[in-house]
Amino acid sequence: MAAAARTIRLASRLAPAPRPLFASGATASAARRAAFSVSARQLRSEVIKETEIPVSVYSPDSKGVASGNSDHFTIPVRPVPKAPEHASEESDEIKPLDDRVYNQMPRTLQKMSVKGKVIIITGGARGLGNHMARACAEAGAKAIAIFDANQELGDEAAAELHQKSGLPVSFFKVDVRDGNAINVAVQNVVDLYGAPDVLVNSAGIADSNIKAETYDPAMFRRLIDINLTGSFLMAQAVGRAMMDAGKPGSIILVASMSGSIVNYPQEQSCYNASKAGVIQFGKSLAAEWAKYNIRVNCISPGYMDTALNRVPALDAQKKIWKSLTPQERLGAVDDLNGLCVFLASDASGFMTGSNVIIDGGYTLY
Repeated sequence: MAAAARTIRLASRLAPAPRPLFASGATASAARRAAFSVSARQLRSEVIKETEIPVSVYSPDSKGVASGNSDHFTIPVRPVPKAPEHASEESDEIKPLDDRVYNQMPRTLQKMSVKGKVIIITGGARGLGNHMARACAEAGAKAIAIFDANQELGDEAAAELHQKSGLPVSFFKVDVRDGNAINVAVQNVVDLYGAPDVLVNSAGIADSNIKAETYDPAMFRRLIDINLTGSFLMAQAVGRAMMDAGKPGSIILVASMSGSIVNYPQEQSCYNASKAGVIQFGKSLAAEWAKYNIRVNCISPGYMDTALNRVPALDAQKKIWKSLTPQERLGAVDDLNGLCVFLASDASGFMTGSNVIIDGGYTLY
């Protein structure tokens, strides 16, 4: 009896085990390779490589009426060569949007203009602010007022903008830290052209490559006064003028990507803090003034190819900045123009409290 039981147990061990539902180890790997090979062959067989593309073109007749006429032809398919890179070219030409052209524009493009708007631009004597002033002139502004602390450059910029555009342009020597001077200047803009429709606050300074432990507290107070307090004083004065006139408006605060990230390799914690304050101030003001139909948005540029950055001392850093930017370049001085006009226009009428980063992709990494 015992011998019979042992025989049964031995037979059960020697019997072939049932095959598992899924192969394991080398067998599974081989199976996966085989399946992948089949899929790859199927995908290769589905790749379409046309040498010609049939085209049908249906055009209206000479009176603009749809007709049954059509042209049929084919176009060859050839590899598209990579376009050569061209450096951006700055143009001094200014062509303001006239009434005839504006009236012929589709409604969408009309809303993307600043036709008939009175615009105040701080820091407009040079650099990014000056180029945004030119863009507003081209986009149909009724009048432009430049606020800047530099008398000579401000007068030159206003005279040039007026001569090249034919628009009413005025210059006010105003330091954005001086609240009383700002109030008087804004009131004068109202007297000259009517209540402002748009404020572009581009005035600001940058302290960089200074360690926090050695940063002069007096320099910090000056930085905050210009970048943050200046944004508040300008927005307050222009916002009150808009409210008094009972008209909607757009306030654009130029901040920086440095208000959202920490730059590398330079040390500039104080500058970054000032721009972070501008962004939060803009968001808070947008919520507070929405009831007056006054919109507040921020533009946060990345590294820009301005005159201040065109110095040999920054060459090594600029190589690093470019290497960390997907577009591998600094922003051109007119790269903010389109965004500025859009935020100033009625096309962005449902947009407030936004911080728009325009940095060539730097903050993606």
